Amino acid sequence: MKLIVPLATFLLLAEVAHGQIQVELKFKRLQYIAHEPVMATVKITNLAGRDIDLRDENGHGWFGFEVKAREGRLLGPFQQKNPEPALHVEAGKTVTRKINLTPLFPVQDFGAYHVRANVYFADLNKFFYSQTRVFQVADARPIWQKTVGVPAGKPGAGEMRTYSLLSNRFPDHTSLYVRVEDKSSGIVYTTYSLGRVIAYDEPQMELDPANQLHVLHCAAPRTWAYSHIGLNGELLRHSTFMETKTRPRLRHTADGAIAVSGGMRDVPVTRPARPPADE
Repeated sequence: MKLIVPLATFLLLAEVAHGQIQVELKFKRLQYIAHEPVMATVKITNLAGRDIDLRDENGHGWFGFEVKAREGRLLGPFQQKNPEPALHVEAGKTVTRKINLTPLFPVQDFGAYHVRANVYFADLNKFFYSQTRVFQVADARPIWQKTVGVPAGKPGAGEMRTYSLLSNRFPDHTSLYVRVEDKSSGIVYTTYSLGRVIAYDEPQMELDPANQLHVLHCAAPRTWAYSHIGLNGELLRHSTFMETKTRPRLRHTADGAIAVSGGMRDVPVTRPARPPADE
């Protein structure tokens, strides 16, 4: 009988050891603005001592999130997402996933959100959870807005689009944001950062004949960022100009197009590829 207890204990410990999955969740920053992508980084580490397969089973998806708003209210996802493909994780290995929560959960309202990532291990019929992480959603300060129509021949012709530029101050910098929406339908097509901005000069905004938006703003001393934005929020072009003897400015060309005049375009230097190492 004395041998039975240690053996049972050993089997129990072996089962627990084989079931260990470590889940880590991180957000790049604490504060986001409404409708901005909220990117969650999830790391899944296999500490089971053997290879494992993570898969949907028993009505449970193997990977998901638990999102709570104010007063602990649990938020359901917008819609049933496509099943996650099964994942094979070798013993001792870590896999990383980056997921945008904005299209998955209603996290556009102002306030704090508490998030846990979870992994379901079908072999043990058990969930493993990350620590709870918090992010906050606020709105940025609007600095410019313009409503335009979608030209004929373009997708959504006849609809309206509202471009907005917003400024948001973080602890160590200020960022310039663009938002594109159809206010009549309440659809926000996109909200994202155009980069850091300094109060050296006001951003310049121009519309081209296709009603696409062009923005030029001061991103750092003597450094200007140019962005070309489509009617559904697509970032069609982004480049950097350095101030030389002249300061960069947006101008209309003879055919009505928008171009950057003055300064010098900053072209990244492409390093030559290293020769292969001798075998």
